[in-house]
Order: sequence, then structure tokens, then C-alpha cells
Amino acid sequence: MYIPPYYENKDLPEIKKFLVENSFGILVNVVDNKPWGTHIPLELEKDKDGRDILVGHIARANPQSKVLGQTGEVLCIFNGPHAYVSSSWYKEEEVPTWNYIAVHVYGKLNLLTEEETMASMYRLVEKYEKGSKNPISLHNMSPKTLRQVKGVVGFQILISDIQATYKLSQTRPEDHAMIISELEEREDSGSKAIAQNMQGNQQ
Repeated sequence: MYIPPYYENKDLPEIKKFLVENSFGILVNVVDNKPWGTHIPLELEKDKDGRDILVGHIARANPQSKVLGQTGEVLCIFNGPHAYVSSSWYKEEEVPTWNYIAVHVYGKLNLLTEEETMASMYRLVEKYEKGSKNPISLHNMSPKTLRQVKGVVGFQILISDIQATYKLSQTRPEDHAMIISELEEREDSGSKAIAQNMQGNQQ
């Protein structure tokens, strides 16, 4: 993606933390000469050689599953918070804009076996059930229920490139205090999260 130099984030540990906390992404490749995207959890993990990978699965009925692993690289898009920024908050006249955080991950996709796909599902469910009042476990489910794994295609993506945009009004340091204050007064979570990120970016 296009990233002006002043918005580019190259702090890999910070970006990896973002991917873990915002793992619901969009898997993009080409199906029948058209871009195709599927919204799915894409978990950041390590392969047996210690390399960064994304692990996920899609429905076998999804046309995208028929071409997985057949093309070159795939693109995974992860969106963070975003917020409209009014130029009425600036000291000098300027057009309004939008602040946001977004990460694009490129890599080579390889299909998983049914056993590997099932193992990834155990990890996925255990991760997200931790915060549940009454957590469930795939270990307690019947073989009949678990046979649903046959209806999905599991995969892992060996990461080749990560591009991260953290657009947080870096070009307007003189207006930061006002922008943060105005964003914090808004009710939506995106504005508050952008304000928090802007504060962290100043430290």
C-alpha cells in the first residue's frame, strides 16, 4: 500500500502486537481474474523453523478455497482504529483528514492437512474462550461435531513483507494537543483509541 514516509511504522514488535490484538483480517487473492476477499481470523504464530506465519481457515464452499496455494503471494489486511479529524482543530487553515492504523501482510500460502487444521482450531478456540464466563473446549465436543473440520480448508502464510501505516497527525505536532483533546470528547471507541495512540506516539 502507499505509505508516506512520515506515517510508516517499522517497529516490528509493535506491529506484531497489533496483529495479535487485531487478528480479524481480510485474506485477499485472485479468483477467476477478480480480486476476492474473505473476512476471517488470521493468527500470528511461528512455524517449526521459528519464522513468522499467519494461520487461518476458510469454508471449503468458498470459491477462494479452490485457488489457495496455486497463486503467488496473498495479501492479508488488518484494520485498527480510525477517526475523522476536523481541521477546525488546527491553528491554521487546512482541509480535514482521517487518522487510522492499518497493516498489510504479504506471504506465500501453503495448505494444512486436516490434522494440522484441527490443531489450529483447538488453539484458536482456547485463545478466545479464555475471557468467556463459561468457556467451552473442543476437547469436550463429540466426534460428530468435530467432523465439521472437513468443511473447511486450513492454511498457513509464510510472511514475506509487512507494511504498516500509523497515520496519527505526525505532520501537525503543533495541533496534537487539540486533536487529542477533541477526539477524547467523542463517544465512539475509534476516536478514543486514535487519541490514545497519538499520545503513545508522542512518548
